[in-house]
Order: sequence, then structure tokens, then C-alpha cells
Amino acid sequence: MPQIYRCTLELHDSLYYATREIGRLYETEPVLHNYALCYALGLVDSEQYATTVPAESSYRYFCSEQVPMYEAHLTPLNQQGIYVTPAKAIRYSTVLHTWKYADNRYHVEMQKTKKNIPSFGRAKEIAPESQFECFVISTKPLTFPRWIRLGKWMSKAKIEIDDLGQLAPKTGEILCAHPLNPLDVMFTHRVISYDVINMPPVSLIRNVKLEGAYFQTGEVKLPACMSYRFSD
Repeated sequence: MPQIYRCTLELHDSLYYATREIGRLYETEPVLHNYALCYALGLVDSEQYATTVPAESSYRYFCSEQVPMYEAHLTPLNQQGIYVTPAKAIRYSTVLHTWKYADNRYHVEMQKTKKNIPSFGRAKEIAPESQFECFVISTKPLTFPRWIRLGKWMSKAKIEIDDLGQLAPKTGEILCAHPLNPLDVMFTHRVISYDVINMPPVSLIRNVKLEGAYFQTGEVKLPACMSYRFSD
């Protein structure tokens, strides 16, 4: 039976990533994608978990090329029976930051820029002390870092782990309020209805009504047999 961990993340910095762009406003959705969490938790470039990834591919804090390699990086986690769900906000607030590029010299002739670079904008970020919750399902015991970094600013976050033990899956129809990656459940469950969270690289779903194998811990119900899948 798989081991289930509840991970609570508390932000110690403001968190920013551009979920959507509305004119000059760059907004951060209070949801953490499960792809991003795999990198932040060190499951991708750690020799302990993903030995098939080259040692020089340290994607936890630095990416030398802006080329996604999700299939190559996350497939080893499928082989080891490790799955991380997206994280939802259990308590959060937002802050709005305004930024601009400007020339501090006076009496400068205004010339049309030759580059498509925004001169000003606003970033809606998740404020410090906000908390998120995700679950890690693993066929073997795992250890987790105490601190991780998230988002464009590499914001610092503290992790609290609650080991829920080994849970036997049940079968039936459930309503899962926790956000899910649709690619990871569509092939193993009958998905009846859901709400969409539009965000890159893969839009997530929540309030999902589905039928199939699931785990239950307290009031939380999660689909079982989830693994990372990738669209063509």
C-alpha cells in the first residue's frame, strides 16, 4: 500500500508567477502546479529519487535553457511510484506591486522603443504567511527538505509534513475539492464534472466529480493510481 504525506507550505516571502496577464496586470493564482512542486521539493534533480536525470541538470534553482523537459524529468518518478498533487491555498492574502522601467534623466527626448518590453505594470502576488496544502503519494518512505523556494522570485517557503501512513484504496464515486492535474486522472478514472483553473503549463481542475479508485484521509478524498502523463 502507498504511503501518503500531507505537506503544508507556509510562505516567508511574497510568491509571484504569471498565471494570467490582464493588460498591465500580471496575476498569480493561489494554486501551486504539481510540476513546479516536484522541482521545488528536489524530487527531480536529486540522485536519491531520479538517478536517470543527468547530474548537471539542476532544475531546482537554475534553468540554463527555457525548454520544458517535463516528460524526461517526471517519468522517473512514475517508475519509482512517487506522485505529488497540486497544492491549494488553505489561507492566503495578496499584495499588489507596481514596477516600471524609467530614465531618471530630465529633459530627455521621448523616442519610440525598438523592443517589445513593457515600460510599467502591476504584479499581484501571494503575500507572506499564506499557507498551501498538497499531498505526496509514494510506494516507499520519503524524506523532505525543511525549506524550499518557489516562483519567479525564488520565494522562501517552510514545509511541515504530516505522515498519514499507508492507506488502502477504495472504489466508488467521489467529489474531490482538491485541485488535480487532468492529464493524470483522465486515463484511470471516469471524470464526470469539474471546474477549470486556467494556468500554464497544463490547466488544472477542481471540484472534480469522478468514479474509480480513491484514498480517503479525514474529509479529504484523492484519486488513487495517479501518475504523470503528457499530451502529444
